[in-house]
Amino acid sequence: MAQVLSGRKKSKLRASAGSFDSVTIAAGLVLGLAVVLAVFGPALAPYDPSTIDLSNALAGSSWEHWLGTDQTGRDILSRLLYGARPTLLAPLIVVIIATAVGAALAISAAWTGGWYDSLVSRVLDILFAFPGLILAILAVAIFGTGLAAPVVALSVTYVPVVARVLRSAALRESNLPYIDALYVQGAGTFSICLKHLLPNLAPLIMVQATIAFGYALLDLAAISYLGLGQQPPSSDWGLMISDGQSSILGGHLEQSLYASILVVVVVVSVNLIGDRVAQHFEVEQA
Repeated sequence: MAQVLSGRKKSKLRASAGSFDSVTIAAGLVLGLAVVLAVFGPALAPYDPSTIDLSNALAGSSWEHWLGTDQTGRDILSRLLYGARPTLLAPLIVVIIATAVGAALAISAAWTGGWYDSLVSRVLDILFAFPGLILAILAVAIFGTGLAAPVVALSVTYVPVVARVLRSAALRESNLPYIDALYVQGAGTFSICLKHLLPNLAPLIMVQATIAFGYALLDLAAISYLGLGQQPPSSDWGLMISDGQSSILGGHLEQSLYASILVVVVVVSVNLIGDRVAQHFEVEQA
């Protein structure tokens, strides 16, 4: 019995022996720096991001303002540092909610089977048909601007993205011999799912959550860009891209450019890490 447990193989979930390459390490450092900025950004910012100085509007880079100022004289560097927290925290909340609910539905459906599995599958199919961005805009139209409504709406639409992949993996995993061995040993259903099935699916959950984070960040940045998310004088990166558009024709593209670069760099870094984790654990992505 112990040999069955210790010798079991996690199909498509085995860790490979390869080490992470330099590109992945660089992506991890970039993402780590973004997290540091999100945590300590307000303490590092040289100015209040909401302070308006019209006499210094659209100033170029200088010792006083390293990245220049926007159309109202606000320091761009300070706004980027303050904006890191809401920009990264909101998609993180989306991923946590979607992953927790999606994993619970997927594992319970795969384990229970029958009518419950069919019901969960149909509900996931219906939710999957809704475009996340459209549902988020609809939520804003009903509940008002801000990040709360889009975060909840995107969390709902991201649940099937996570759950459908996890359900297939959970079905395969639940049919492996070690599950029967655990039953023979007297382990209960909840114990097997929580202590064995869930940990064995952890690499796949990690990959799905990582990829979902990048898409959620883009969706929320787009919502803020449209003026439906964070509202002025917030320094959300998506809102900064929108605010800086009016100055681009005048040759002052700094605010939109720097905010856009940060969004792209963070999303690319997250996707690179997710892809490398999938390769490392030999995770099959749907």
